[in-house]
Amino acid sequence: MQITSNFDGGNIDVLSCEEANNIRLEILPDNESSFFQWFYFRLTGACQKQCVLRIVNAGEASYVKGWQGYRAVASYDRQYWFRVDTFYADGELTIQHQPAYDSVYYAYFAPYSMEKHADLVSIAQTSSRAELMNLGFTLDGQDIDLIQIGAPDEGKKVAWAIARQHPGETMAEWWMEGFISRLLDTTDAVSREVLNQMVFYIVPNMNPDGSRRGHLRTNAVGVNLNREWRDPSLDRSPEVYLVREMMHRTGVDFCLDVHGDEGLPYNFIASSEGVASWSDEREALLIHYKEELMTINPDFQTEYGYPRAAAGQANMAMCTNYVAENFRALAMTLEMPFKDTADSPHILQGWSPERAEHLGAANVEAIYRVMSSL
Repeated sequence: MQITSNFDGGNIDVLSCEEANNIRLEILPDNESSFFQWFYFRLTGACQKQCVLRIVNAGEASYVKGWQGYRAVASYDRQYWFRVDTFYADGELTIQHQPAYDSVYYAYFAPYSMEKHADLVSIAQTSSRAELMNLGFTLDGQDIDLIQIGAPDEGKKVAWAIARQHPGETMAEWWMEGFISRLLDTTDAVSREVLNQMVFYIVPNMNPDGSRRGHLRTNAVGVNLNREWRDPSLDRSPEVYLVREMMHRTGVDFCLDVHGDEGLPYNFIASSEGVASWSDEREALLIHYKEELMTINPDFQTEYGYPRAAAGQANMAMCTNYVAENFRALAMTLEMPFKDTADSPHILQGWSPERAEHLGAANVEAIYRVMSSL
């Protein structure tokens, strides 16, 4: 048997792999950071063996509560990901599985590689509705891709959507596939009407370096991008610096920052109620948006989420708060689970790439239903 992770997005350290029923592993932390929880590795030579894989440092992970009720994902072809038996106890995360083939991949959530990202933006640019721009480069020298969908025009509202500030939250880029595909669908009447009134600026992956390195939460030098919006720099957080600079060129009326949450088994939205400029009008618009999205896609809900920030107590280093305050925009953070959705579980896959794509597409219609109020 062998375990490897020396590939795009891979992360694991092998302590022992001699006995199928006692494979011992550790998750590696982000570079120059103590964050860790993302894992992604390949097991070969274990076909039809009863495997017990123990991640022995799980009790020291960044979000230990995230292991409760969690099941790891596995795939033989890296296309279809399914859940496998997983248990957390005494500081260890134990995966039990009997592989049906010689090669099987295990991950914290279905990975979204930088190669797949390159396919997404390359295909998008071939649409007559889209234009691909390179905003600049990460610290590892990777491109920071921006997709513009629709033509800017006087009177049009400006919408921004970004994903994967935290690279291990791969469901966010799966969400982007559904969101972008619907906006580019020339047979879809909703996307047609949305683009008649709005132009979209989309960053499908804000953190290419962390994504390729197999990080959970930070970029190449251990920086949490979603705490950099107040004062980003090219030598520490060029990803935020360049995107923020572009936002100030285009303006922002609407912004979605797409994430994943380790602990909560729900899809939910957190907004920017704590900023100084929050108003009754934006409160009503936020409620309207969430209610419309829940109607369109019942995998979304409004009962559970993060505690509401007190007035004037928003963390202005976070994306949605910075955007809300500086542009007086409706800015929201959309969160999806690493686990399954408690209200609408799917026994085979849990929360999955396919369901994330559907939620992404549903947001286009939610925007359509509220855009006259933006």
